[in-house]
Amino acid sequence: MYGNLSIVEGSIDTTNDDPELLAAFEARIQAGEKIEPHDWMPTEYRRQLIRMIEQHAHSEIIGALPEGTWITRAPGFKRKMALMAKVQDEVGHAQLLYSAAETLGKSREAMIDDLLNGKSKYSNVFNYPAFTWADTAIIAWLIDASAIINQVTNSKGSYAPYCRALERICQEESFHLKYGYDAVVALATGTPTQRTMVQEALNRWWRPIMHFFGPPDKVSVHTEKLVKWKVKMATNDDMRQQFFNQYVPKILELGLTIPDAQLRKDPVSGQWEYGDPDWDEFKRVINGDGPCNKERLAVRRTAEERGRWVREALQQADERYVTPLS
Repeated sequence: MYGNLSIVEGSIDTTNDDPELLAAFEARIQAGEKIEPHDWMPTEYRRQLIRMIEQHAHSEIIGALPEGTWITRAPGFKRKMALMAKVQDEVGHAQLLYSAAETLGKSREAMIDDLLNGKSKYSNVFNYPAFTWADTAIIAWLIDASAIINQVTNSKGSYAPYCRALERICQEESFHLKYGYDAVVALATGTPTQRTMVQEALNRWWRPIMHFFGPPDKVSVHTEKLVKWKVKMATNDDMRQQFFNQYVPKILELGLTIPDAQLRKDPVSGQWEYGDPDWDEFKRVINGDGPCNKERLAVRRTAEERGRWVREALQQADERYVTPLS
């Protein structure tokens, strides 16, 4: 048993939450206490955490793919080594997150199966192609910047294992951000061809970056409850505004143009206003109809199948050397 849940063969059998236990749980949340795996928690709190953490883990795994294809083509040995290290970090982040999700009662194998069969989602931003080296630079700077805003904010949340994982991940992501910014600066201050290349990459990725934080608060089906239970510590729109405040000035300082004619900062409210980032596209891509959805999952299925013999060999070795308890 896990709190108020029974885990049976990878499925979750829920029972009605006890009102007194729920009231005590919410009082702990409001007092700023952290929830540990052995603590009682509402069924919906556990369900939402599993959904959120495993989607985050899947995003780290899939997110390594568009950059990983550029390791052998990166300009120069140092950039090849740096990109290789970054990709390795992203895969490591996924393992930390799968471990955090497992504390909620869902096995890593079940999570991987749900990714490969399309049941679980991952960030739609990773379903777009990286056509040039400049695309990887924009990914490493601005998408990782978006991720850091999200993760630093949520690292102060209520579920302790997720917070601990996020603290470790954010430390490494800060190096990724510096790597990406260095690459963008090199291109933006380089030859006319390099400047054109990085501007075109920014044009391609701007809309997916806007999608990264999720749909507007007024249509988000999860935000209110997640904020109430401090699983999320800021709304989608709040984090998007934080990204604008921090990174729009940096982009403009490099002489790059942001591909949104309606982007402006309201002088009264201080809030950024922007054009419609096409939320219909967001829905299509997140539901599987993006430019690289099938390709990304096909790569992961191939990797899973090719690594099967290793997992089976390790399992057989464990079974051979584990001494039964008398």
